[in-house]
Amino acid sequence: MRKYEMIWLDEEGQIQEASRIAPALPAFEDAVSAFARGTLISTEQGPVAVEDLLPGDGIRTVDAGIQPLLWRGTTTLVPGAPNQSPQMGSLTRVAADSLGIGRPMPDLVLGPKARVYHRSEPVQRATRADGAFVPVRDFIDACNVIELTPMSPVQVFQLDLPGHHRVLAHGVELESHHPGTPSDLEIKGETLELYLSLFPHRADLASFGPPRYARLRVADLKLMGVA
Repeated sequence: MRKYEMIWLDEEGQIQEASRIAPALPAFEDAVSAFARGTLISTEQGPVAVEDLLPGDGIRTVDAGIQPLLWRGTTTLVPGAPNQSPQMGSLTRVAADSLGIGRPMPDLVLGPKARVYHRSEPVQRATRADGAFVPVRDFIDACNVIELTPMSPVQVFQLDLPGHHRVLAHGVELESHHPGTPSDLEIKGETLELYLSLFPHRADLASFGPPRYARLRVADLKLMGVA
């Protein structure tokens, strides 16, 4: 089990906050583990540390301009905790300029569930789109993108906007929260109800809208023969 904390805007535009104890399942962890504490998110007021964002703040997106932050979820990553997924005890550091000039700038440290918007010919052939979201961990190379094990517990976060968007952190395009399709979640019944309780501002899964972007793994591209 894991503790999940969230703040959100209610129907009257007031900020509310709550916490839940819920299973340490991939669907739940994916919802709160993209950005490490200290990550600078681009907003209409300039870069703001993710932990300082509040519902109602204007988040700068690549695809739809300024979008209001509806919800911010967080959990605490505890390195070496027993019975957890190994990746949930680590972070990923992307070195400055390793994805291109100013991407990122400075170094970017991300949570275990972060996905970066990746443009490449193999991705475009596979999706017939400009790009897709790929887990940052897939690019770990022990040089420019490395796995970090923090010395002590650290908070990780995710952000929910009105739709599925590309947000900027240190000049890198990263994924806002979206649960994906019901089959992506791989949960149902009471577990699905518990999952939805993390999002009091959402009526049901349909209220998230359809995913705007594909998600791929580097391994998927190899299986397709387009990597």
